[in-house]
Amino acid sequence: MLSQNMKIALPILVAIIIAILPTPEGLALNAQYFFAIFLGVIVALILEPIPAALVGLVGVSLSATLGLVGETAKANRDWALSGFSNGVIWLIFAAFMFALGYRKSGLGKRIALLLIKYLGKTSLGLGYAVAFADGILSPFMPSNTARSAGTIFPIAINIPQMFNSTPENEPKKLGSYISWVAISATCVTSSMFLTALAPNLLAVSLVEKSTGIAIAWGQWFSTLSLIMIPLFLLVPLITYLVYPPEQKKSPEAPLWAAKELENMGKITSKELTMLGLGILALALWIFGKQIGINGTVAALTVLCLLVLTNVISWEDVITNKAAINVFIWFATLVAMASGLKIVGYLTWAAGLISTWLTGLEPITISIVLLVLFFLFHYLFASVTAHVVALLPLFLGIAVNLLPIDMIQPLALLLVGSLGLMGIITPYATGPSPIWYGAGYITQATWWKLGFIFGMIYLGSLVLLGFIIL
Repeated sequence: MLSQNMKIALPILVAIIIAILPTPEGLALNAQYFFAIFLGVIVALILEPIPAALVGLVGVSLSATLGLVGETAKANRDWALSGFSNGVIWLIFAAFMFALGYRKSGLGKRIALLLIKYLGKTSLGLGYAVAFADGILSPFMPSNTARSAGTIFPIAINIPQMFNSTPENEPKKLGSYISWVAISATCVTSSMFLTALAPNLLAVSLVEKSTGIAIAWGQWFSTLSLIMIPLFLLVPLITYLVYPPEQKKSPEAPLWAAKELENMGKITSKELTMLGLGILALALWIFGKQIGINGTVAALTVLCLLVLTNVISWEDVITNKAAINVFIWFATLVAMASGLKIVGYLTWAAGLISTWLTGLEPITISIVLLVLFFLFHYLFASVTAHVVALLPLFLGIAVNLLPIDMIQPLALLLVGSLGLMGIITPYATGPSPIWYGAGYITQATWWKLGFIFGMIYLGSLVLLGFIIL
C-alpha cells in the first residue's frame, strides 16, 4: 500500500516527467503540457490522494491558469466552466435525487423485500430476487454504488445469515452465491440502461463532443438490450452452475421478508408518489424526444416535483454531498476530456495509433478496439477514469479508420461495455469493494470468477458487434 505522501507525489511526478520529455513530432508544446496535466489527473483519480472532484477541479484550474487551451484569458475561463453547462451533468445530478427519493420514501427497500418474499423459496429464486430488485431500480438510480451497495446490500446480506452462512462459517452455503449474483447482476443492469451508471452519461457526453453523435436513452436500450436482457436473465443461473450454493432451499427467506414488510406497514403516499414520478421520468426519457422534451429538462422537472410533493426536501437537494461531489467531478472531467481535442492531442494520438491498424478490415478494427477498451479496465479502479482517459482516444482512432456509418454502432458498443467491465476485479466498479468486503468471496475466487464472467460479457458484446456493425 502506498503512503498518502506517495499518492500525492506520484501524479505530480508523472505530470512533470511528461512535460519535460522532448515534444513528439507533430504535437504542439501546449498540447504536450495539457496532456501532462491530464495524465496526472488520471493517476490521481486512480490513487485518490484527495477527493476525485477536487482532482478534476485542480486539473481544470491549473490548465486554465497556464493558458494551455485558449488563446485569451476569457477563452480559458469559458473552457474551464464548459462542463458545468453540460446537460448530461445536470441529468446525473437530478438522477442522484431520484435515488435519494427511492431511499427516503422506502420504495426501494419495499421492492427488494417483495421480490424476496415471492421468489425466495430456493437459492436460485433468491438469486433472481436480488437480481430483479437491482433491475427494477436501475433505470432510476445512476449510481450503481447507491443501488447495489446502498439499497440491495443491506437487505441481501441478511439472507445468508439466517441460515448461519457467514464469512467465517460456511460462506459457500449461501452467502457466496448471493454476493456474486448481486455484483454480476448490477454490472449487467449498469450497461442495460443509460441512466443506470453515472459514467454512462458522462460517456455519452464525450461521444457527442468527440464525434457529434448523440445517443438517446431509447436508442441505448433498444440496441444494447439485445444482449443485456438475456445476460441479465442468465446471470443467477450461470452463477448457480459455475459457483453453486451448498444450500438449495431457503424456506425461511420469504418468511423473513414478509415480517420485514409487515414492520414497514402499508405502502405510504410518499412511496406511491415516488413510484408515479419514477414512471413519469422513465416515460419522458423514452418518449420525450418525440414530443420535444429533452431528457435533462425532463429530469429537472421531475426533480422539482419530487421536492414540491415532499418526497425529498430542498434541504436534501442542496446538502446532498454525493450528488454535488459527482456534479463537480464529472463537469471538470468533461472539460478536461474536451481540452484534449481542442489542443489537438487526440488528433495526433489517434493518427499515430491508426497507422498500426491500417490495412485491417473495418469490422476487425472495430472488434479489436472494443476488446482492448474492455481489457484495459484491468488497469483502472474507476470506470470514470477509464472513460475520460480512453474513450475520446478510441473514438478518435475509429473516426480515422472506419466508414462513417460504423462510428455510431461502435460508440454504442464502447459505452455499453462500461457497466459490464465492472465485473473483472474486486475494485473495478463502485459496489465491488462493498460485496468483496462482506467476506464471502476470497480475492483469488473473485479474480477467477471475474475472468470467467468478464469473458462471457465481452463475448456477448463482440457478438452484438457482428450484428450491428
